[in-house]
Amino acid sequence: MKMHHSTLLSLFVLLSALSGCYGGKVLVVPVDGSHWINMKVLIVELHSKGHNITVVRGSNSWYIEEESLLYTSITVDTGEFDSDFWIMLLSRLLQIKRQGRSFWSEMEVAQEIYSKFSEVHQRICNMTAMIFENETLMNSLKDAAYDIVLTDPAFGGGVLLSHRLGLPLVFNVRWTVYGEAHFDIAPSPLSYIPVPGLQLTDKMTFSQRVMNVMTYMTLYKNSKYFGSPYQEFTQKYFGPDVDFFSLLQNADIWLMRNDFTFEYPRPTMPNVVYMGGFQCKPAKPLPDDLEKFVQSSGEHGVIIMTLGTVFGQLLSEINDEIAAAFAKLPQKVIWRHTGPRPSNLGNNTLIVDWLPQNDLLGHPQTKVFVAHGGTNGVQEAIYHGVPIVGLPLAFDQPDNLSRMQAKGTAKIVDLATLDRNVFLEALKEVLYNSSYRENMQRLSRLHHDQPMKPLDRAVFWIEFVMRNRGAPHLRTQSFRMSWIEYHCIDVILTLIATVFIFAFLIIYTIRYFCLILFRKKVKRE
Repeated sequence: MKMHHSTLLSLFVLLSALSGCYGGKVLVVPVDGSHWINMKVLIVELHSKGHNITVVRGSNSWYIEEESLLYTSITVDTGEFDSDFWIMLLSRLLQIKRQGRSFWSEMEVAQEIYSKFSEVHQRICNMTAMIFENETLMNSLKDAAYDIVLTDPAFGGGVLLSHRLGLPLVFNVRWTVYGEAHFDIAPSPLSYIPVPGLQLTDKMTFSQRVMNVMTYMTLYKNSKYFGSPYQEFTQKYFGPDVDFFSLLQNADIWLMRNDFTFEYPRPTMPNVVYMGGFQCKPAKPLPDDLEKFVQSSGEHGVIIMTLGTVFGQLLSEINDEIAAAFAKLPQKVIWRHTGPRPSNLGNNTLIVDWLPQNDLLGHPQTKVFVAHGGTNGVQEAIYHGVPIVGLPLAFDQPDNLSRMQAKGTAKIVDLATLDRNVFLEALKEVLYNSSYRENMQRLSRLHHDQPMKPLDRAVFWIEFVMRNRGAPHLRTQSFRMSWIEYHCIDVILTLIATVFIFAFLIIYTIRYFCLILFRKKVKRE
Protein backbone atom coordinates (compact mmCIF):
# COMPACT_ATOMS: atom_id res chain seq x y z
CA MET A 1 0.00 0.00 0.00
CA LYS A 2 2.89 2.30 0.89
CA MET A 3 4.54 1.44 -2.42
CA HIS A 4 1.27 2.18 -4.22
CA HIS A 5 1.04 5.65 -2.70
CA SER A 6 4.69 6.32 -3.48
CA THR A 7 4.17 5.32 -7.10
CA LEU A 8 1.11 7.55 -7.44
CA LEU A 9 2.98 10.48 -5.88
CA SER A 10 5.92 10.00 -8.26
CA LEU A 11 3.55 9.81 -11.22
CA PHE A 12 1.78 12.98 -10.11
CA VAL A 13 5.09 14.86 -9.77
CA LEU A 14 6.20 13.61 -13.19
CA LEU A 15 2.97 14.67 -14.86
CA SER A 16 3.11 18.06 -13.15
CA ALA A 17 6.67 18.55 -14.36
CA LEU A 18 5.76 17.54 -17.91
CA SER A 19 2.75 19.87 -18.00
CA GLY A 20 4.91 22.70 -16.68
CA CYS A 21 7.52 22.11 -19.41
CA TYR A 22 5.06 23.15 -22.10
CA GLY A 23 3.93 26.33 -20.33
CA GLY A 24 5.26 29.28 -22.29
CA LYS A 25 5.54 32.98 -21.55
CA VAL A 26 3.32 35.30 -23.61
CA LEU A 27 3.62 39.08 -23.67
CA VAL A 28 0.27 40.55 -24.73
CA VAL A 29 -0.07 44.11 -26.06
CA PRO A 30 -3.84 44.54 -26.58
CA VAL A 31 -6.21 47.20 -27.88
CA ASP A 32 -8.96 48.41 -25.56
CA GLY A 33 -12.73 48.34 -26.10
CA SER A 34 -14.37 45.55 -28.08
CA HIS A 35 -10.92 44.45 -29.31
CA TRP A 36 -10.03 43.55 -25.71
CA ILE A 37 -13.06 41.25 -25.55
CA ASN A 38 -11.54 39.25 -28.41
CA MET A 39 -8.06 39.25 -26.93
CA LYS A 40 -9.32 38.14 -23.53
CA VAL A 41 -10.86 35.03 -25.11
CA LEU A 42 -7.38 33.99 -26.27
CA ILE A 43 -5.86 34.90 -22.89
CA VAL A 44 -8.40 32.73 -21.05
CA GLU A 45 -7.65 29.76 -23.30
CA LEU A 46 -3.87 30.20 -23.11
CA HIS A 47 -4.07 30.51 -19.32
CA SER A 48 -6.12 27.31 -19.11
CA LYS A 49 -3.31 25.52 -20.95
CA GLY A 50 -0.74 26.59 -18.39
CA HIS A 51 0.90 29.51 -20.18
CA ASN A 52 2.16 32.48 -18.20
CA ILE A 53 0.73 35.75 -19.52
CA THR A 54 1.73 39.37 -19.06
CA VAL A 55 -0.46 42.19 -20.38
CA VAL A 56 0.79 45.69 -21.17
CA ARG A 57 -1.98 48.20 -20.48
CA GLY A 58 -2.39 51.96 -20.37
CA SER A 59 -3.27 53.67 -17.10
CA ASN A 60 -6.45 55.06 -18.69
CA SER A 61 -7.72 51.68 -19.89
CA TRP A 62 -11.53 51.29 -20.07
CA TYR A 63 -11.82 47.50 -19.89
CA ILE A 64 -8.37 45.99 -19.26
CA GLU A 65 -8.19 45.33 -15.53
CA GLU A 66 -4.94 45.87 -13.67
CA GLU A 67 -5.58 42.95 -11.30
CA SER A 68 -6.52 39.59 -12.79
CA LEU A 69 -6.17 35.90 -12.03
CA LEU A 70 -5.44 35.32 -15.74
CA TYR A 71 -2.41 37.53 -16.20
CA THR A 72 0.17 39.84 -14.66
CA SER A 73 -0.19 43.42 -15.85
CA ILE A 74 2.33 46.12 -16.67
CA THR A 75 0.65 49.53 -16.42
CA VAL A 76 2.14 52.47 -18.28
CA ASP A 77 1.02 56.02 -17.57
CA THR A 78 -0.72 57.46 -20.64
CA GLY A 79 -2.31 60.58 -19.17
CA GLU A 80 -5.95 61.54 -19.43
CA PHE A 81 -8.04 60.43 -22.36
CA ASP A 82 -11.37 61.81 -23.57
CA SER A 83 -13.56 58.73 -23.17
CA ASP A 84 -16.65 60.73 -24.21
CA PHE A 85 -15.22 61.35 -27.67
CA TRP A 86 -16.91 58.35 -29.29
CA ILE A 87 -20.30 59.24 -27.79
CA MET A 88 -20.00 62.80 -29.06
CA LEU A 89 -18.81 61.53 -32.45
CA LEU A 90 -21.82 59.21 -32.76
CA SER A 91 -24.15 62.09 -31.90
CA ARG A 92 -22.58 64.23 -34.65
CA LEU A 93 -22.73 61.43 -37.20
CA LEU A 94 -26.39 60.82 -36.47
CA GLN A 95 -27.25 64.52 -36.64
CA ILE A 96 -25.54 64.81 -40.04
CA LYS A 97 -27.40 61.74 -41.33
CA ARG A 98 -30.77 62.97 -40.04
CA GLN A 99 -30.34 66.50 -41.41
CA GLY A 100 -29.25 65.35 -44.83
CA ARG A 101 -25.82 64.36 -45.95
CA SER A 102 -23.51 66.66 -47.83
CA PHE A 103 -20.01 66.10 -49.13
CA TRP A 104 -18.53 68.82 -46.94
CA SER A 105 -20.25 67.71 -43.73
CA GLU A 106 -19.05 64.14 -44.19
CA MET A 107 -15.55 65.36 -45.03
CA GLU A 108 -15.59 67.38 -41.80
CA VAL A 109 -16.51 64.33 -39.73
CA ALA A 110 -13.96 62.16 -41.57
CA GLN A 111 -11.26 64.72 -40.84
CA GLU A 112 -12.25 64.73 -37.17
CA ILE A 113 -12.00 60.93 -37.04
CA TYR A 114 -8.60 61.02 -38.75
CA SER A 115 -7.43 63.67 -36.32
CA LYS A 116 -8.61 61.69 -33.29
CA PHE A 117 -7.09 58.44 -34.49
CA SER A 118 -3.82 60.25 -35.17
CA GLU A 119 -3.90 61.51 -31.59
CA VAL A 120 -4.47 57.97 -30.31
CA HIS A 121 -1.62 56.59 -32.46
CA GLN A 122 0.68 59.30 -31.12
CA ARG A 123 -0.33 58.37 -27.56
CA ILE A 124 0.57 54.75 -28.31
CA CYS A 125 3.98 55.87 -29.56
CA ASN A 126 4.46 57.97 -26.42
CA MET A 127 3.47 55.03 -24.24
CA THR A 128 5.91 52.74 -26.11
CA ALA A 129 8.67 55.36 -25.75
CA MET A 130 8.11 55.38 -21.99
CA ILE A 131 8.61 51.60 -21.98
CA PHE A 132 11.74 51.80 -24.14
CA GLU A 133 13.30 54.55 -22.04
CA ASN A 134 12.54 52.84 -18.72
CA GLU A 135 15.76 50.86 -18.35
CA THR A 136 14.51 48.90 -15.35
CA LEU A 137 11.33 47.85 -17.14
CA MET A 138 13.14 46.92 -20.34
CA ASN A 139 15.64 44.81 -18.41
CA SER A 140 12.81 43.02 -16.63
CA LEU A 141 11.10 42.33 -19.98
CA LYS A 142 14.33 40.92 -21.39
CA ASP A 143 15.03 38.86 -18.26
CA ALA A 144 11.51 37.42 -18.37
CA ALA A 145 12.50 35.55 -21.55
CA TYR A 146 9.10 35.67 -23.23
CA ASP A 147 8.42 33.22 -26.03
CA ILE A 148 6.22 35.48 -28.19
CA VAL A 149 4.44 38.81 -28.38
CA LEU A 150 0.69 38.54 -29.03
CA THR A 151 -0.80 41.85 -30.16
CA ASP A 152 -3.63 43.53 -32.01
CA PRO A 153 -2.05 45.61 -34.82
CA ALA A 154 -4.89 48.13 -34.93
CA PHE A 155 -2.29 50.05 -32.90
CA GLY A 156 1.44 49.58 -33.44
CA GLY A 157 2.91 49.39 -29.94
CA GLY A 158 3.10 45.59 -29.91
CA VAL A 159 4.94 45.52 -33.24
CA LEU A 160 7.57 47.96 -31.94
CA LEU A 161 8.01 46.14 -28.63
CA SER A 162 8.35 42.79 -30.38
CA HIS A 163 11.13 44.15 -32.60
CA ARG A 164 12.99 45.71 -29.67
CA LEU A 165 12.87 42.43 -27.70
CA GLY A 166 13.64 40.30 -30.75
CA LEU A 167 10.59 38.08 -30.17
CA PRO A 168 8.33 36.20 -32.60
CA LEU A 169 5.14 38.11 -33.35
CA VAL A 170 1.54 36.83 -33.58
CA PHE A 171 -1.37 39.07 -34.57
CA ASN A 172 -4.96 38.88 -33.35
CA VAL A 173 -6.17 40.91 -36.29
CA ARG A 174 -8.77 42.19 -38.63
CA TRP A 175 -7.62 45.80 -38.85
CA THR A 176 -4.09 47.18 -38.74
CA VAL A 177 -2.78 50.72 -38.41
CA TYR A 178 -3.10 50.94 -42.21
CA GLY A 179 -6.57 49.46 -42.70
CA GLU A 180 -8.08 46.04 -43.44
CA ALA A 181 -5.37 43.46 -42.75
CA HIS A 182 -5.59 41.51 -46.02
CA PHE A 183 -4.51 44.60 -47.95
CA ASP A 184 -1.25 44.65 -45.93
CA ILE A 185 -0.30 41.01 -46.35
CA ALA A 186 -2.17 39.29 -49.19
CA PRO A 187 -2.71 39.94 -52.93
CA SER A 188 -5.84 42.09 -53.25
CA PRO A 189 -6.94 42.46 -56.90
CA LEU A 190 -9.24 45.47 -57.00
CA SER A 191 -11.26 43.88 -59.81
CA TYR A 192 -13.08 41.67 -57.30
CA ILE A 193 -11.79 42.63 -53.83
CA PRO A 194 -13.95 45.52 -52.55
CA VAL A 195 -12.23 48.27 -50.60
CA PRO A 196 -13.67 48.67 -47.08
CA GLY A 197 -16.18 51.47 -46.82
CA LEU A 198 -17.80 51.13 -50.24
CA GLN A 199 -20.21 48.32 -49.28
CA LEU A 200 -19.54 46.53 -52.56
CA THR A 201 -19.51 42.81 -53.29
CA ASP A 202 -17.01 40.71 -55.23
CA LYS A 203 -19.24 41.15 -58.33
CA MET A 204 -18.67 44.76 -59.42
CA THR A 205 -19.79 46.68 -62.48
CA PHE A 206 -17.31 48.78 -64.46
CA SER A 207 -18.31 51.98 -62.64
CA GLN A 208 -18.00 50.21 -59.29
CA ARG A 209 -14.52 48.98 -60.21
CA VAL A 210 -13.52 52.55 -61.13
CA MET A 211 -14.84 53.71 -57.75
CA ASN A 212 -13.03 50.83 -56.04
CA VAL A 213 -9.67 51.75 -57.58
CA MET A 214 -10.06 55.48 -56.89
CA THR A 215 -11.09 54.85 -53.28
CA TYR A 216 -8.15 52.52 -52.74
CA MET A 217 -5.75 55.21 -53.97
CA THR A 218 -7.31 57.73 -51.58
CA LEU A 219 -7.41 55.36 -48.60
CA TYR A 220 -3.83 54.24 -49.21
CA LYS A 221 -2.67 57.83 -48.92
CA ASN A 222 -4.62 58.31 -45.68
CA SER A 223 -3.34 55.02 -44.24
CA LYS A 224 0.24 56.25 -44.63
CA TYR A 225 -0.85 59.31 -42.66
CA PHE A 226 -1.96 57.04 -39.79
CA GLY A 227 1.34 55.17 -39.91
CA SER A 228 3.55 58.27 -39.83
CA PRO A 229 3.92 58.46 -35.99
CA TYR A 230 5.11 54.83 -35.95
CA GLN A 231 7.51 55.42 -38.84
CA GLU A 232 9.03 58.41 -37.04
CA PHE A 233 9.29 56.31 -33.87
CA THR A 234 10.92 53.45 -35.79
CA GLN A 235 13.56 55.69 -37.33
CA LYS A 236 14.31 57.31 -33.97
CA TYR A 237 14.81 54.05 -32.05
CA PHE A 238 15.85 51.56 -34.74
CA GLY A 239 17.60 53.71 -37.33
CA PRO A 240 16.74 55.22 -40.74
CA ASP A 241 16.98 51.89 -42.58
CA VAL A 242 14.14 50.25 -40.61
CA ASP A 243 10.60 50.61 -41.98
CA PHE A 244 7.60 50.20 -39.65
CA PHE A 245 5.37 48.80 -42.39
CA SER A 246 7.94 46.06 -43.02
CA LEU A 247 8.05 45.26 -39.29
CA LEU A 248 4.30 44.84 -39.35
CA GLN A 249 4.36 42.64 -42.45
CA ASN A 250 7.05 40.47 -40.83
CA ALA A 251 4.62 39.07 -38.22
CA ASP A 252 4.89 35.29 -38.05
CA ILE A 253 1.18 34.44 -37.85
CA TRP A 254 -1.88 36.55 -38.64
CA LEU A 255 -4.87 35.18 -36.69
CA MET A 256 -7.67 36.68 -38.78
CA ARG A 257 -10.94 37.41 -36.95
CA ASN A 258 -13.14 36.38 -39.85
CA ASP A 259 -13.62 33.49 -42.26
CA PHE A 260 -15.18 32.76 -45.62
CA THR A 261 -18.70 32.32 -44.30
CA PHE A 262 -18.45 36.08 -43.76
CA GLU A 263 -15.69 37.26 -46.12
CA TYR A 264 -15.90 37.10 -49.92
CA PRO A 265 -13.49 34.53 -51.44
CA ARG A 266 -10.10 36.12 -51.99
CA PRO A 267 -6.34 35.31 -52.21
CA THR A 268 -4.63 34.71 -48.90
CA MET A 269 -1.22 33.72 -47.49
CA PRO A 270 0.23 30.65 -45.71
CA ASN A 271 0.70 32.52 -42.42
CA VAL A 272 -2.89 33.85 -42.37
CA VAL A 273 -5.01 31.64 -40.08
CA TYR A 274 -8.77 32.22 -40.10
CA MET A 275 -10.47 32.04 -36.70
CA GLY A 276 -13.81 33.73 -37.44
CA GLY A 277 -16.23 33.15 -34.56
CA PHE A 278 -13.48 31.99 -32.18
CA GLN A 279 -15.13 33.98 -29.38
CA CYS A 280 -18.48 32.24 -29.88
CA LYS A 281 -19.60 29.40 -27.66
CA PRO A 282 -22.75 27.42 -26.87
CA ALA A 283 -25.35 29.38 -24.95
CA LYS A 284 -25.47 29.08 -21.17
CA PRO A 285 -28.72 29.25 -19.17
CA LEU A 286 -30.06 32.77 -18.69
CA PRO A 287 -30.54 34.37 -15.28
CA ASP A 288 -33.91 33.38 -13.81
CA ASP A 289 -35.59 36.78 -14.29
CA LEU A 290 -34.43 37.04 -17.90
CA GLU A 291 -35.44 33.45 -18.67
CA LYS A 292 -38.90 34.14 -17.25
CA PHE A 293 -39.28 37.20 -19.49
CA VAL A 294 -38.10 35.25 -22.56
CA GLN A 295 -40.47 32.36 -21.89
CA SER A 296 -43.37 34.80 -21.51
CA SER A 297 -43.03 35.58 -25.23
CA GLY A 298 -44.73 32.30 -26.10
CA GLU A 299 -44.85 31.34 -29.78
CA HIS A 300 -43.94 34.86 -30.94
CA GLY A 301 -40.42 34.75 -29.56
CA VAL A 302 -37.95 37.48 -28.61
CA ILE A 303 -36.09 40.29 -30.38
CA ILE A 304 -32.80 41.45 -28.86
CA MET A 305 -31.19 44.79 -29.56
CA THR A 306 -27.74 46.08 -28.62
CA LEU A 307 -25.30 48.56 -30.15
CA GLY A 308 -22.06 47.16 -28.76
CA THR A 309 -19.54 48.32 -26.15
CA VAL A 310 -18.78 51.82 -27.48
CA PHE A 311 -22.13 53.10 -28.73
CA GLY A 312 -24.74 52.52 -26.07
CA GLN A 313 -27.40 54.97 -27.20
CA LEU A 314 -28.81 56.85 -30.18
CA LEU A 315 -30.46 60.25 -30.48
CA SER A 316 -33.63 60.55 -28.39
CA GLU A 317 -35.79 61.06 -31.48
CA ILE A 318 -34.46 57.82 -33.01
CA ASN A 319 -34.93 55.91 -29.75
CA ASP A 320 -38.55 57.07 -29.58
CA GLU A 321 -39.21 55.84 -33.13
CA ILE A 322 -37.58 52.47 -32.40
CA ALA A 323 -39.56 52.08 -29.17
CA ALA A 324 -42.82 52.90 -30.98
CA ALA A 325 -42.08 50.25 -33.63
CA PHE A 326 -41.27 47.62 -31.00
CA ALA A 327 -44.53 48.40 -29.20
CA LYS A 328 -46.55 47.37 -32.27
CA LEU A 329 -45.10 43.85 -32.38
CA PRO A 330 -46.39 40.76 -30.55
CA GLN A 331 -42.80 39.69 -29.81
CA LYS A 332 -41.05 40.51 -26.54
CA VAL A 333 -38.00 42.80 -26.84
CA ILE A 334 -34.82 42.94 -24.75
CA TRP A 335 -33.01 46.20 -25.47
CA ARG A 336 -29.60 47.16 -24.09
CA HIS A 337 -30.01 50.91 -23.72
CA THR A 338 -28.01 53.29 -21.52
CA GLY A 339 -29.62 56.65 -22.33
CA PRO A 340 -32.86 58.31 -21.20
CA ARG A 341 -35.83 55.97 -21.22
CA PRO A 342 -37.89 56.39 -24.43
CA SER A 343 -41.21 58.08 -23.72
CA ASN A 344 -43.36 55.66 -25.75
CA LEU A 345 -41.87 52.37 -24.61
CA GLY A 346 -44.25 49.43 -25.01
CA ASN A 347 -45.12 46.89 -22.32
CA ASN A 348 -43.41 44.21 -24.41
CA THR A 349 -39.97 45.88 -24.17
CA LEU A 350 -37.44 45.30 -21.40
CA ILE A 351 -34.69 47.93 -21.06
CA VAL A 352 -31.40 46.66 -19.58
CA ASP A 353 -27.95 48.16 -18.97
CA TRP A 354 -26.25 44.91 -19.98
CA LEU A 355 -27.34 41.66 -21.57
CA PRO A 356 -25.71 38.24 -22.10
CA GLN A 357 -25.59 38.61 -25.88
CA ASN A 358 -24.17 35.19 -26.75
CA ASP A 359 -26.58 33.35 -24.43
CA LEU A 360 -29.59 35.25 -25.76
CA LEU A 361 -28.58 34.66 -29.39
CA GLY A 362 -28.32 30.95 -28.61
CA HIS A 363 -31.76 30.80 -26.99
CA PRO A 364 -34.37 29.02 -29.13
CA GLN A 365 -36.88 31.82 -28.51
CA THR A 366 -34.70 34.50 -30.13
CA LYS A 367 -36.04 35.40 -33.59
CA VAL A 368 -34.17 38.57 -34.65
CA PHE A 369 -31.01 40.40 -33.64
CA VAL A 370 -31.11 44.20 -34.00
CA ALA A 371 -27.45 45.22 -34.12
CA HIS A 372 -25.04 47.93 -35.24
CA GLY A 373 -22.93 45.46 -37.21
CA GLY A 374 -19.78 45.06 -35.13
CA THR A 375 -17.67 42.04 -36.03
CA ASN A 376 -18.28 40.26 -32.71
CA GLY A 377 -22.05 40.55 -32.94
CA VAL A 378 -22.19 39.50 -36.60
CA GLN A 379 -20.01 36.44 -35.91
CA GLU A 380 -22.18 35.44 -32.94
CA ALA A 381 -25.32 35.83 -35.06
CA ILE A 382 -23.78 33.53 -37.70
CA TYR A 383 -22.73 31.02 -35.01
CA HIS A 384 -26.26 30.80 -33.61
CA GLY A 385 -28.11 31.25 -36.91
CA VAL A 386 -30.09 34.39 -35.98
CA PRO A 387 -30.98 36.87 -38.77
CA ILE A 388 -30.16 40.56 -38.36
CA VAL A 389 -31.85 43.92 -38.67
CA GLY A 390 -28.88 46.25 -39.04
CA LEU A 391 -28.44 49.82 -37.83
CA PRO A 392 -24.90 50.63 -39.03
CA LEU A 393 -23.31 53.55 -37.22
CA ALA A 394 -19.63 53.94 -38.15
CA PHE A 395 -16.26 52.32 -39.01
CA ASP A 396 -16.57 48.78 -40.44
CA GLN A 397 -20.21 48.32 -39.46
CA PRO A 398 -21.84 49.32 -42.81
CA ASP A 399 -19.51 46.93 -44.67
CA ASN A 400 -20.14 44.07 -42.24
CA LEU A 401 -23.89 44.44 -42.60
CA SER A 402 -23.75 44.88 -46.37
CA ARG A 403 -22.00 41.50 -46.58
CA MET A 404 -24.78 39.96 -44.52
CA GLN A 405 -27.44 41.64 -46.65
CA ALA A 406 -25.76 40.36 -49.83
CA LYS A 407 -25.93 36.84 -48.37
CA GLY A 408 -29.64 37.26 -47.63
CA THR A 409 -29.26 37.13 -43.85
CA ALA A 410 -29.84 40.77 -42.88
CA LYS A 411 -31.96 43.82 -43.60
CA ILE A 412 -30.25 47.22 -43.26
CA VAL A 413 -32.15 50.27 -42.04
CA ASP A 414 -30.62 53.64 -42.87
CA LEU A 415 -30.60 55.82 -39.76
CA ALA A 416 -31.02 58.88 -42.00
CA THR A 417 -34.54 57.78 -42.94
CA LEU A 418 -35.49 55.67 -39.92
CA ASP A 419 -38.93 56.22 -38.46
CA ARG A 420 -41.34 53.85 -36.71
CA ASN A 421 -42.92 52.67 -39.96
CA VAL A 422 -39.62 52.04 -41.79
CA PHE A 423 -38.18 50.20 -38.80
CA LEU A 424 -41.37 48.20 -38.23
CA GLU A 425 -41.46 47.05 -41.86
CA ALA A 426 -37.84 45.94 -41.65
CA LEU A 427 -38.54 43.98 -38.48
CA LYS A 428 -41.61 42.32 -40.00
CA GLU A 429 -39.71 41.38 -43.16
CA VAL A 430 -36.96 39.60 -41.23
CA LEU A 431 -39.42 38.09 -38.75
CA TYR A 432 -41.90 36.68 -41.24
CA ASN A 433 -39.83 36.11 -44.40
CA SER A 434 -38.36 32.70 -43.65
CA SER A 435 -35.54 33.11 -46.19
CA TYR A 436 -33.58 35.34 -43.78
CA ARG A 437 -33.49 32.69 -41.06
CA GLU A 438 -32.91 29.87 -43.54
CA ASN A 439 -29.96 31.69 -45.12
CA MET A 440 -28.44 32.50 -41.74
CA GLN A 441 -28.84 28.93 -40.54
CA ARG A 442 -27.14 27.74 -43.73
CA LEU A 443 -24.18 30.04 -42.91
CA SER A 444 -24.25 28.69 -39.37
CA ARG A 445 -24.00 25.10 -40.62
CA LEU A 446 -21.07 26.06 -42.86
CA HIS A 447 -19.35 27.78 -39.96
CA HIS A 448 -19.75 24.76 -37.66
CA ASP A 449 -18.67 22.27 -40.34
CA GLN A 450 -14.92 22.51 -39.62
CA PRO A 451 -12.31 19.91 -38.66
CA MET A 452 -11.46 21.85 -35.49
CA LYS A 453 -12.88 24.79 -33.56
CA PRO A 454 -11.55 28.23 -34.53
CA LEU A 455 -10.32 28.87 -30.97
CA ASP A 456 -8.41 25.57 -30.94
CA ARG A 457 -6.88 26.46 -34.32
CA ALA A 458 -5.81 29.87 -33.03
CA VAL A 459 -4.21 28.45 -29.89
CA PHE A 460 -2.45 25.73 -31.92
CA TRP A 461 -0.73 28.33 -34.09
CA ILE A 462 0.21 30.51 -31.11
CA GLU A 463 1.82 27.48 -29.49
CA PHE A 464 3.38 26.51 -32.83
CA VAL A 465 5.21 29.85 -32.94
CA MET A 466 6.25 29.41 -29.30
CA ARG A 467 7.63 25.90 -29.94
CA ASN A 468 9.48 26.86 -33.11
CA ARG A 469 10.56 30.39 -32.17
CA GLY A 470 8.67 31.86 -35.09
CA ALA A 471 7.32 30.79 -38.46
CA PRO A 472 9.64 32.38 -41.06
CA HIS A 473 9.01 29.51 -43.49
CA LEU A 474 5.43 30.79 -43.89
CA ARG A 475 6.32 34.41 -44.60
CA THR A 476 6.14 35.42 -48.24
CA GLN A 477 8.87 37.35 -50.04
CA SER A 478 6.29 39.38 -51.96
CA PHE A 479 6.21 42.35 -49.60
CA ARG A 480 10.01 42.60 -49.67
CA MET A 481 9.81 43.37 -53.38
CA SER A 482 9.26 46.74 -54.97
CA TRP A 483 6.04 47.40 -56.87
CA ILE A 484 7.98 47.09 -60.14
CA GLU A 485 9.48 43.73 -59.15
CA TYR A 486 6.20 42.38 -57.70
CA HIS A 487 4.29 43.01 -60.93
CA CYS A 488 7.27 42.00 -63.11
CA ILE A 489 7.21 45.41 -64.80
CA ASP A 490 10.99 45.25 -65.20
CA VAL A 491 10.72 41.77 -66.78
CA ILE A 492 7.91 42.83 -69.09
CA LEU A 493 9.75 45.97 -70.21
CA THR A 494 12.93 43.96 -70.76
CA LEU A 495 11.09 41.37 -72.86
CA ILE A 496 9.32 44.09 -74.87
CA ALA A 497 12.64 45.89 -75.41
CA THR A 498 14.26 42.62 -76.47
CA VAL A 499 11.51 41.92 -78.98
CA PHE A 500 11.81 45.45 -80.40
CA ILE A 501 15.59 45.15 -80.66
CA PHE A 502 15.35 41.79 -82.46
CA ALA A 503 12.63 43.14 -84.73
CA PHE A 504 14.72 46.21 -85.47
CA LEU A 505 17.80 44.09 -86.24
CA ILE A 506 15.82 41.74 -88.49
CA ILE A 507 14.21 44.65 -90.35
CA TYR A 508 17.56 46.44 -90.59
CA THR A 509 19.28 43.30 -91.92
CA ILE A 510 16.55 42.63 -94.49
CA ARG A 511 16.64 46.27 -95.56
CA TYR A 512 20.45 46.15 -95.83
CA PHE A 513 20.46 43.09 -98.06
CA CYS A 514 17.61 44.49 -100.14
CA LEU A 515 19.60 47.67 -100.74
CA ILE A 516 22.70 45.67 -101.81
CA LEU A 517 20.67 43.57 -104.23
CA PHE A 518 18.99 46.67 -105.62
CA ARG A 519 22.35 48.40 -106.21
CA LYS A 520 23.76 45.34 -108.01
CA LYS A 521 20.71 45.18 -110.21
CA VAL A 522 21.02 48.89 -111.07
CA LYS A 523 24.71 48.45 -112.00
CA ARG A 524 23.95 45.53 -114.33
CA GLU A 525 21.31 47.56 -116.13
